[in-house]
Amino acid sequence: MGQFCATVGSMKEKISLAIKERLSQLMETGSLPHFELPAIQVMRPTEESFGDYTTNIALIVAKSAGMNPRSLAELIVKEFVLPQVAKIEIAGPGHINFYLSDAAYSETLAHILKEGGRYGNSMQGNGVEVNNEFISANPTGPLHLGNGRGGFYADSLARVMKKAGYDVTNEYYVNDAGEQVMKLGHSILKDTEAVYGGEYIETLAERLQGETDDVRTVGEKGAAIVLNEMIKPIVQDTMRVHFDQWTSEKKLIEDGYVDKALAILKEKNLTFEQDGALWLRTTEFGDDKDRVLVKSDGSKTYFASDAGYILNKMERGFAMLIETWGADHHGYIGRFKAVARALGFTGEIHFLIVQLVKLVKDGVEVRMSKRAGNVVAIDELIEKVGHDVARFFFLMYSPDTHMNFDLGLAEEQSDKNPVYYVQYAHARLASIERKAAEAGVSVATESLLLLVHPKERLLIRELMAFPELVERMAMEKTVHQLPQYAVRLADRLHSFYADCKVIDEADVDLSSARLALIGATKTVLGETLRLMGVSAPEKM
Repeated sequence: MGQFCATVGSMKEKISLAIKERLSQLMETGSLPHFELPAIQVMRPTEESFGDYTTNIALIVAKSAGMNPRSLAELIVKEFVLPQVAKIEIAGPGHINFYLSDAAYSETLAHILKEGGRYGNSMQGNGVEVNNEFISANPTGPLHLGNGRGGFYADSLARVMKKAGYDVTNEYYVNDAGEQVMKLGHSILKDTEAVYGGEYIETLAERLQGETDDVRTVGEKGAAIVLNEMIKPIVQDTMRVHFDQWTSEKKLIEDGYVDKALAILKEKNLTFEQDGALWLRTTEFGDDKDRVLVKSDGSKTYFASDAGYILNKMERGFAMLIETWGADHHGYIGRFKAVARALGFTGEIHFLIVQLVKLVKDGVEVRMSKRAGNVVAIDELIEKVGHDVARFFFLMYSPDTHMNFDLGLAEEQSDKNPVYYVQYAHARLASIERKAAEAGVSVATESLLLLVHPKERLLIRELMAFPELVERMAMEKTVHQLPQYAVRLADRLHSFYADCKVIDEADVDLSSARLALIGATKTVLGETLRLMGVSAPEKM
């Protein structure tokens, strides 16, 4: 993907380019020796008193420049010109802090109003084709909380990456050919090898009773029912997650992808036989030990199926793979990467590992029903707290951390509940626009320079951060910053609204400017909620 870069034309990028040009100028004039410039990091300072943006470039290149960092910072700043920057200060050992001009703030608002929902779009991804495979739960039972957590996270990530210019395909891999299907068959037949329990197994047993005693046939029929009548409706209708493709492991095998992958690996002399089994030299690609592809009894391993699936993705032209797995699959990363490289995949591979979720209320773990056996089904949770609340809560935490889902807070209908708080902010924005229309007040971009109140500035600053946030999340493959940003934006809005009267008949120009700020905030908050997959209500 290359070096991360902010949206072309964003304030962050403008400052970064201006610093680069200034350093190049100093080298050309002989004020500095020639050296290779690193990526210039322009960040938001931890404290607002340190300006709108800051950089530590003087500290980074001081050694190459042969200068004291602070002296170098002074040299950079001396003839630094950027219309959007009103003031520059040097802090500490050589940090350079930038304070934006009034025009910079008004330009941002005008840009948001012009772009609408496109604000924050970028071409960081440059159309790279991404296969985003997630959930992929075995078709052997209901989806649980972990499936919901990973599902919501990866779905939101796809939305973010599309906004950042990637071509993303959401895919569900159906494990309908392996041992899990046999286990389901045994469970439905209730023989000595049964492993699954719960009301759904009883229902399947009743529906398939008397059809056949063949374990695999029963398992395959049961898996088809689970997939089409339980998993797909829950994913599409209850979780509101869209998959572009559902790929069957069984069909991949029938289409010859597994055999084709094994043939390629053999041809590359990357396999060997030992103890009657066929092995892949995965240690040559960074794995901790070699892995079995075909067992001594001639049966192919799940790892062999993965080889076929990776080959299938390669043939479809994907240049990036994103895999969202449960915590129990963490040890599988090394071998997955190894077989992908062995097959010749040269693109990026990213893994999202989803840790366990506990449902708690008042500090005590909650069990909801016995329909799904000993797990909590995601659709039961959504039925209890609502789709938006469930999705928002799961997105609040990085998936690689253990999570306690606070049922008490999720059921709260007040500002204590972050979902209610953020959605209420959007509804308030819509209400202000309706009241303005009734009062005959309209947006006027020519009066945006009137927005100089500290609370107005803080709100606009937050809006400026949105495009940078989108690209950072797309680069890092994370989205838990979205709920945090939504809450922070709602905080800024409520603070602004408390101190600044939007509709003031005595000052129409200021009212028109503040209405523009309301409209821009509604656009950005609405887009933030869309990226999360959470609704943005006009009324509450």
